[in-house]
Amino acid sequence: MNHTSPAPTTGVLLAGGAGTRLGLGPKALLPFRGRTLVEVLAKALLDGGCREVVVVLGAGSEEVRRTTDLDRYLVVDNPEWASGMASSFRTGVAAAAHGHNVLMALVDQPSLTPGVVARLLAAHQRGRVTAAGYAEDAHDGSAPAKLRRGHPLVIDAALRAEAAESAAGDAGARRFLKAHPGLVDVVDCSDLASGADVDTRAQLHLLGD
Repeated sequence: MNHTSPAPTTGVLLAGGAGTRLGLGPKALLPFRGRTLVEVLAKALLDGGCREVVVVLGAGSEEVRRTTDLDRYLVVDNPEWASGMASSFRTGVAAAAHGHNVLMALVDQPSLTPGVVARLLAAHQRGRVTAAGYAEDAHDGSAPAKLRRGHPLVIDAALRAEAAESAAGDAGARRFLKAHPGLVDVVDCSDLASGADVDTRAQLHLLGD
């Protein structure tokens, strides 16, 4: 028997924000590749190797359910979405299957691909957190690019409860990661994605094919 087999992973897609700065309604419903962001990114998590996917809704949840096809996923509502990302983070962790690692992803990052998910799952080590990193160019070009930690991130099954408990306000795992920097492995995903968020109308170009 192989006692080192990795735990399966539940993908958690945080899709509860109202997109206030963008002013176009819930980001989950932004058109993307002929569908919506929430549909495309939920599929990316599943195609990348997550055993199952939890989609956490908040703002406009009834409209999202009515106008999208999310039947393949576990869709849960966060009635406290307006209090910040932390409540959606906790909702997603609570809905994930017991004993699974959780891979946290954000619905406003359209460059997320199954390849990013697969790379993080392959790199993850038991008892640790594995985060996607994206290169930031060195100012003088003489040093290698520094990696900016971003999403998605894989939180080990043994750590997910503590990470959820520490979440507060508009931060998900940030406080937990800051308190335990030695547990975090950053994996370069710069060749696969940018890790950029769609927060304002000036960033809508990120939705282009």
